[in-house]
Amino acid sequence: MRTQATVTKPTHGSDANHSPVTDRRSNESGGSGERHQNEGHGRRLMLAFEALDAFPALSESRTRLLSLVSKDNVATADIVLAVESDVALIIAVMRLANEVQGPGERVETVVGAVERLTPQAVQSIVSRVRTFNFFERSNGWDTAPERFRLHALATQHTADRLAAEVGYEHRDRLTVTSLLHDVGKLVLVHAYPGYIAQVKKDGQTPEKRIHRERRELGVDHALVGGVLARRWGLPPAIATVIERHHNSDATGEAAFVRLADMLAHYAHGSPVAPGEMLACARTLGLGPEELRRVMYEMPSSRGQRQRMVDPCPLSARELGVLQRLAEGKVYKQIAHELTLSTSTVRTHLHNIYGKLGAVDRAQAVLIATERGWL
Repeated sequence: MRTQATVTKPTHGSDANHSPVTDRRSNESGGSGERHQNEGHGRRLMLAFEALDAFPALSESRTRLLSLVSKDNVATADIVLAVESDVALIIAVMRLANEVQGPGERVETVVGAVERLTPQAVQSIVSRVRTFNFFERSNGWDTAPERFRLHALATQHTADRLAAEVGYEHRDRLTVTSLLHDVGKLVLVHAYPGYIAQVKKDGQTPEKRIHRERRELGVDHALVGGVLARRWGLPPAIATVIERHHNSDATGEAAFVRLADMLAHYAHGSPVAPGEMLACARTLGLGPEELRRVMYEMPSSRGQRQRMVDPCPLSARELGVLQRLAEGKVYKQIAHELTLSTSTVRTHLHNIYGKLGAVDRAQAVLIATERGWL
């Protein structure tokens, strides 16, 4: 595989028994020694790739998703949000959907994956995902799954906020790329036990840490993450964003993820480079004023955007009636605005209740809002 050859050529290293971040002795044995070192790095990374096949989900995430898919008539949007709550669940569902899809058009979003798979298929694959319990650490990952999930979610929320600011079209795919952007770090954590202590010391910015990775290991987590995404059979559009999200010349979706990553670090009190943030923002059409507005809102989030995943069962007229109910208008006002009689408005409302399974106007508005129809 072309990308495998790239990640097995470090500039500094050791044999398979030493981590390059804890043992930086120079190679004095010539060409054969260098080949041995490269083989050692390659084996470490391949074993770490295999270990990521069993990366655990938080036990609570898996429990909630399994509870959802076991219900009758569950909304697709609810399943999507449950999958997107945990990186391990996204990996499992996206991999399965792309295997089912075959070698043609790839599935780039969790929405597409859930629509492609049956609830039974989601239940089957998710039930096999291993879990991580913060209070019962026994699977060898220590607290990596928890820390990784928190940063991934912070980056995803910020990326979606930035996308909303500029009207970016592919926000469902951006959700996947922003949540998976750091999967390469999990590989390096597993391959090199000293990775976190060495690379993240001295309170460095993300840019300085990525350069340190390249210097110490010969690769960086972004490149490794792109290799891993391709190994999982994820679409090139996802893998390319992951491997480019730390590039200074990143554009498009990779720039969204890069800026969101920096903003997530900023929100958690970690050092960032203001000049790098502003330069990246400008490639997305954001100036200092817009960037300051986003930074002011952090670390709080405006909440998850509503997705119109499930088809709306209401007619355009019924939706118009419900929209005006949500605005607090009474029957007479609604009838006047829509040129209807009040009895027709009541009939529409009765039909709305039946279609949504609601008992009153408040519940009908709530259901329609949660499903993204209002």
